[in-house]
Amino acid sequence: MSNIEVLQLRAAGVSLVLDCSGPALPSVLHWGADLGELGERALLELRRGAGAVQDGNGLDENQPVAIVPEYSAGWFGLPGLNGHRDGQDFSANFRIVDVAQADNSVVVDAADTEAGLTIRLTIELTDSGLVRAKADLTNTGATTYTVDGLTLALPVPTEATELLDLTGRHIGERHPQRHAFTQGAHIRDNRRGRTGADATLLLLAGTPGFNFTDGEIWGVHTAWSGNHRSYAERGMSGYAVIGGGELLLPGEGRVAPQGTYSTPWLYGTYGVGLDQTSTRFHEYLRSREHHPQTDRPVVMNTWEAVYFDLDLEKLKSLANAAAEVGAERFVLDDGWFRGRRDDHAGLGDWYVDEGIWPKGLHPLVDHVRGLGLQFGLWVEPEMVNPDSDLAREHPDWILATGHRFPPTARHQQGLNLGVPAAYDYILERLDSILTEYDIAYLKWDHNRDFVDGGNQLTGTAGIHAQTLAVYRLIDELKRRHPGLEIESCSSGGARVDLGILERTDRVWGSDSNDALERQTIQRYTQLLLPPELIGSHVGPPKAHTTGRTQALSFRAITALFGHFGIEWDITLASEEERTELAGWVALHKDLRPLLHTGRVVRADRGPDDFLLHGVVAQDSSRAVYAAVQLTQSVTSAVGRVRLPGLDPQRTYRVSRIATPGPVSRWQLTWTEPVELNGAALAAAGVLLPAQWPENALLLDVTAID
Repeated sequence: MSNIEVLQLRAAGVSLVLDCSGPALPSVLHWGADLGELGERALLELRRGAGAVQDGNGLDENQPVAIVPEYSAGWFGLPGLNGHRDGQDFSANFRIVDVAQADNSVVVDAADTEAGLTIRLTIELTDSGLVRAKADLTNTGATTYTVDGLTLALPVPTEATELLDLTGRHIGERHPQRHAFTQGAHIRDNRRGRTGADATLLLLAGTPGFNFTDGEIWGVHTAWSGNHRSYAERGMSGYAVIGGGELLLPGEGRVAPQGTYSTPWLYGTYGVGLDQTSTRFHEYLRSREHHPQTDRPVVMNTWEAVYFDLDLEKLKSLANAAAEVGAERFVLDDGWFRGRRDDHAGLGDWYVDEGIWPKGLHPLVDHVRGLGLQFGLWVEPEMVNPDSDLAREHPDWILATGHRFPPTARHQQGLNLGVPAAYDYILERLDSILTEYDIAYLKWDHNRDFVDGGNQLTGTAGIHAQTLAVYRLIDELKRRHPGLEIESCSSGGARVDLGILERTDRVWGSDSNDALERQTIQRYTQLLLPPELIGSHVGPPKAHTTGRTQALSFRAITALFGHFGIEWDITLASEEERTELAGWVALHKDLRPLLHTGRVVRADRGPDDFLLHGVVAQDSSRAVYAAVQLTQSVTSAVGRVRLPGLDPQRTYRVSRIATPGPVSRWQLTWTEPVELNGAALAAAGVLLPAQWPENALLLDVTAID
């Protein structure tokens, strides 16, 4: 073991101080605001000042909570490691063997020789100030060790008395909910086999009333696309933690001798205000080598335009119209493969349907590519319809438990990619299609939760293996087809996590293209993801998920703040609508260099009838804000609206962006630019004109000094 005792990691205004002095697993002495560069003596004093408080009825030597909390150390909350060896070795007691630090990364090796286990903890602080931590548990014993759960935890201070997490449903993902952070555990378990439309995304603990601009906040995200747990817990000792990890089904964590179980990455964020939470994740994601580097192509997706009516001439006309309004990518969504006339049949039979396409997809692909558009294709590789040749030939490839099949959902079952033959079949089919056709993009869907997700061939649970197989499958396809982009779609936004985004290029925010619903969905999806990773489309005038009818301007302004696309049969649109849509596409192309690189900011307001959000350039030279009227205001106007995120010392000109199409008479009354410094715009704001419900206007804020 090295002589390292207390380590400090610093980045982007954050300090993480780790006590690695042993013999127990490392604990966090401080995670929060930057402490400055502390010398060895100061770090040791910090450890002394953070010593565990003794009480009259506790252990004689209380210990701080480790990153993997241990029952053997007197932690009576949720244990970090929950496992056993056929009932024995149920409580691990790790001792540090070695500590190695390289820049802002620490690797700690520890062992429990009596239990026959070793653990390696990797803890990093990214350049954007995010903590990343994972654990690798190795069985050094002579018999199988069963991991029932392995989660990591980070401490939060007493001041964090309020929790915020997200919930939702299909076509209504990511709605915020708040709770008091009282004693006991707040646990969000997900057993859906995918991240889930109701997934918390981020679990945040903060000072009372924290919002987008104010209040200290600590949060965690579990980067895993299968079953997972996020939790916050405060004990009677006063210690409080937030943490997470994979949620293993019974038997999924069986580790053979010399085998290793690895947790997903747990991400931790600290900052002041939710906007800083977003900034840390966005900067991290944009720093990755595989983050999309090219302008995000404007998408024409065929689903809400034609559904299953795949007539070649109709699709060519739609592609022509898409090219005319400025689209750059055409995605054929569903219905192209054998037996697929509706959603009752065909999944798994990934061959181009000869009845619809006697010459294959070549006539359509060639036409689309001839227009200068990229071609994309919808697939759902993890699913199978019982009414399919694949299911009839290989019913044992269906994810199921025992000798019963789970209830169907959306007329389909899960295809068990943990079966090598099933994995090989899907890989061969997708690889063959990508090889034959000039396909730049796959819309990769996953349209049901898994129930009874087991492996029929072994009789064991199969979600852990399924998740790893999906990762491996995507990685292999991208290796074979460099430049291929993949979207993570899952009943819309039910698979949004940093595990799937290590290998995909955007997520579909929601199956709802209703712009009113999308305002909340995108607002909170952007807590984790920057706009360029969130698919957002202009749907038809009447939303097919809610029945609402909305102006094109409202639909387009909502879609501007994402990866912009169109999902509407514009061959049926009027000439005026298509001209206006072309104007919105052109405006998006003009703004996307800012929208897809800048800092996302949001204003906090009391009434829930109005939202303001925007994107500020990294050098604060320009910003674009959307002022969104959700419902009818109680008052005749919304009052002064503050514009957050600008440089307080610089002077800006605030003006309304001229947009395509008709504008309300009230918006037209606001024509004179306002010139104020950033401090005044953040504190006093500007008075905006009244708007009808479900309308928005765009503000251009440009530095003039």
